[in-house]
Amino acid sequence: MTATADTILARYATDIAFVADDEPATTLDRLADQLMDASVTLDDAGITGAEELDVAATYLRDAEDAAPEARDVLLNKASQHLTDTTGMVAEYRLSV
Repeated sequence: MTATADTILARYATDIAFVADDEPATTLDRLADQLMDASVTLDDAGITGAEELDVAATYLRDAEDAAPEARDVLLNKASQHLTDTTGMVAEYRLSV
C-alpha cells in the first residue's frame, strides 16, 4: 500500500500526540516535530524502537519539499519506520 500524507496522519497522529502530550498533528511538519518529541519520551521510558520515530520524522520533513515522485518514496519510507508505532504507544500507555 502506498502511504500518503493523509493516511500517515490518520494512522499515527492521535497516538503520537498522546506521547508528545499535544493535540494531534494536522500537517506532516507538525507530525515530524511530535515524532521527535515522542521519540525522546519513549526512549526515556525504555521502549524499544523509539529511534525509528526520529528516522520517520526526517523522511516526513524531506517529503514536504520534495517533487511528487520523490515525495511518494519518502512517505513510504517514513511509513515503514512507523510500523511499530501502535505497539510502542500501547506499551507506553501501560507505563504511565
